[in-house]
Amino acid sequence: MDDVVTIIEGCKKEERQYQHILYKLTYSKMLKICMRYSKDTDEAKDLLQDGYLKIFSKLDSYNFSGPIEGWMRKIFVNNSIDYFNEKKKLRFTNENEYALMNFKDDSDTILESLNEDIITAEKLIELLQELTPVYRTIFNMYYIEDLSHKEISEILNISIGTSKSNVARAKVNLKNLYLEKYEKK
Repeated sequence: MDDVVTIIEGCKKEERQYQHILYKLTYSKMLKICMRYSKDTDEAKDLLQDGYLKIFSKLDSYNFSGPIEGWMRKIFVNNSIDYFNEKKKLRFTNENEYALMNFKDDSDTILESLNEDIITAEKLIELLQELTPVYRTIFNMYYIEDLSHKEISEILNISIGTSKSNVARAKVNLKNLYLEKYEKK
């Protein structure tokens, strides 16, 4: 714990060597978060860079009440969502449009939906990157970040029904992408 405190205190003082240590310790985990929300590696690295700038500028608000990686993760997720909101890439399908589809998918988990016992993280990220920014974001928030539809609706300023319909559509699209790419014929 003392090492973490030393690193964070050094970062708060804008000491480059401590910023570099924190960056090296958390880079791969934070890049994976950015990869889940981005369409490709270049976009993920842009999100990563921007996320670290926010981390270093907001470290004074970190109060050691939980692990630093959890605190950072939240900033990276919010940064990714903000990025797509700012770029106006998030256009949600409302629940009324969803109802017209007459779509049904009763599976409880993405693994069941994909009709697969195990899907590697790499395959999942690859498939997620093929989804639209809306579906990629909402899928991540619901399944990966484990947010409720109520929390998603509040964060994205959409209705709970819109959250549910977009999660369902994301899952269907993900399943179809999986079947196209990996299902044995």
